[in-house]
Amino acid sequence: METAVDKNQYVLHNDQPVVNLEIKSAFNGLSTKEKLYAHHISKASWHGGLITLLQTSPESGPLFVLLHKLFTAQSPLQFKAAAVQAGFTEDEVKALLVYACGVFCNAGNYKGFGDTKFIPNIDQNRLENLLKVSIVWSELKTLWEEIGDSLYNLKPGHTCLGYSPQGCTTYLSKNCTPEDSERAQNCMKKEGLECYNSRLFKTVENNKVNYEIRIASEQHDTIKQYTEGDITYKITSGDYSPIMARVANDLKQAVPHAANEMEAKMLQSYASSFIHGSLEDHKDGSRYWIKDKGPAVETYIGFIETYRDPAGVRGEFEGFVAVVNKEMSEKFSTLVSNAEQFLTLLPWCKGFEKDAFLKPDFTSLDVLTFAGSGIPAGINIPNYDDIRQTEGFKNVSLGNVIPASYQFAVTPFLSKDDADLLQKWRVPAFELQVGLHELLGHGSGKLLQKKLDGTFNFPSTLLDPLTGLPPASYYEPRDTYDTRFGPLSSSYEECRAEAVGLYLSLDTDVLRIFGHEGQQAEEVTYVNWLSLVWAGAGRGLELWEPGRGWLQAHAQARFVLARVLIQAGVASVTQPSEGDLLVTLDRSAIRGAGRAAIGHFLLQLQVYKATGNVEKARELYNHYAEVNEPWLSWRSIVMANKQPRKMFVQANTFLEGSEVKLKTYEASVEGLVQSWVDRFQEPQPLYEALLHLSRADAHHF
Repeated sequence: METAVDKNQYVLHNDQPVVNLEIKSAFNGLSTKEKLYAHHISKASWHGGLITLLQTSPESGPLFVLLHKLFTAQSPLQFKAAAVQAGFTEDEVKALLVYACGVFCNAGNYKGFGDTKFIPNIDQNRLENLLKVSIVWSELKTLWEEIGDSLYNLKPGHTCLGYSPQGCTTYLSKNCTPEDSERAQNCMKKEGLECYNSRLFKTVENNKVNYEIRIASEQHDTIKQYTEGDITYKITSGDYSPIMARVANDLKQAVPHAANEMEAKMLQSYASSFIHGSLEDHKDGSRYWIKDKGPAVETYIGFIETYRDPAGVRGEFEGFVAVVNKEMSEKFSTLVSNAEQFLTLLPWCKGFEKDAFLKPDFTSLDVLTFAGSGIPAGINIPNYDDIRQTEGFKNVSLGNVIPASYQFAVTPFLSKDDADLLQKWRVPAFELQVGLHELLGHGSGKLLQKKLDGTFNFPSTLLDPLTGLPPASYYEPRDTYDTRFGPLSSSYEECRAEAVGLYLSLDTDVLRIFGHEGQQAEEVTYVNWLSLVWAGAGRGLELWEPGRGWLQAHAQARFVLARVLIQAGVASVTQPSEGDLLVTLDRSAIRGAGRAAIGHFLLQLQVYKATGNVEKARELYNHYAEVNEPWLSWRSIVMANKQPRKMFVQANTFLEGSEVKLKTYEASVEGLVQSWVDRFQEPQPLYEALLHLSRADAHHF
């Protein structure tokens, strides 16, 4: 018997906040050549972002086409006027607009932050009648009949992303299990390949299993095929072919406007990767990217983060273009210059740190374009272990995202004094945490590895600081952190980086770099710790569900750290009255018991990661991530106070002759929808590509 579902939990409500991502002044400061460079890579990013729809759910591609066709034929305001005249209420029209915004911003009908399905705030029959108002209903009718029921389907297996039957995914066919994914990973490892730009499709005929591992690329080819017993492995290229071709072409258009040879080679390598499917070409592009220090326009594009793949090894497509904020970047540059000094403060010995800190570029960026399922506040890339460990990486803080995220913020579960402090200092505190999290969190720590030639990248005299004995495990050749830790990898690493941020935010030299001294430094440090505990203990349970567990890596990480501090007696959560919680942090204990607790926990996280000790890592992490009483009882209070995440309105660039023009939009659902309509000026070929790719694979999902 199916458990009744609370539909209200999945509805995208009409009070959804929409905010602008301010970029005008930063963009206007670019030269003509820089604007052209930004424009073409923005096009590549937006075109590539359509792949994310296909990576989200079977219905997301056709749904995008339906909504984009609808509002291309009539602007949001024109459609609204026609609908009201036809007898629909403004609330009903807004429900459709809000839903469209959700689909556009999350690259499909599952939330980019939390992986939960969302449905329109209007009944299915009523929405169908509303769509019939459109002047292109005859074109929408087939699409609606194809996907209408699936949009509202909240049966088990359809409410969240994940392995079937608990969830749904388009990274793997519906019949794939974790064991199938592991076999495919081993196949790729044997061929010296990684899974970032791949998907897995399984078919069974006459008790014989066939695995097709598809690599994303413009060109179609069979890379490798062999049989072991009753299992045949086939690695092919050509997944998402028509879209990959567009992305590669857009990148080629940007090459003449590159600021230097490094940028030109970077774009050419990315384009080659997208044409041929070679991850090595993308790695080469990443190497050029690392060496391109301090560009006026920063960008990265490809199959990057592995959060949404149930196996934790396949990357979601994303691309961004941003303008460097020179003032904040100077602070980050100073942090980089002192990074080696700060790394010695971390609670592990030199043998567990990289042999040399490869000073990265660290910039604060104002985002012009960010295509994918959501916009983070900071990024540390590339994610390729072999590059990060020995060649370097870059850190970026997305400066205009942070203040935009905190517009209209509500802070339940805090005392008035703490809420006031959080309101006053949360932006500078978050900038500090993002800086430390990205540079010294993701940028720190060594992986102990056996090389292909049989030698090791660590001395035989190295001792495990937790046991006092030589390390009991290490990474085998071609192992990566993601393949070793699998589904645990993302949240575990985010927790380690957040813990580094907390730990180092106590250092006066670090605080001084960000302009905080004396009492102000004390306030910022306190708010940084308070903000994380509040996000973990006060809000984290929004992204945990019975029977499904944790839905989001960062939310789980913050809950874990809050539990560590609660166990240490530094933080607490109480229920002062029915329907309310109170999160408190003992300011006087932060530098003593707080620092000691986070330091020891951070040491454990790093040692288990460095040695590839997944069993110990899982045991430690799951202990703190477990949701038991009183948390189970408190979850209903957390959910009753849940606030919707902001949806960002992004600007567009247009080429007029040899000039690039910027168009901005109002912060409203109408403005956001219009920005997406304007984004694709000749959408018909894109519609055809999305529908062809979605329908060709529909039987797998």
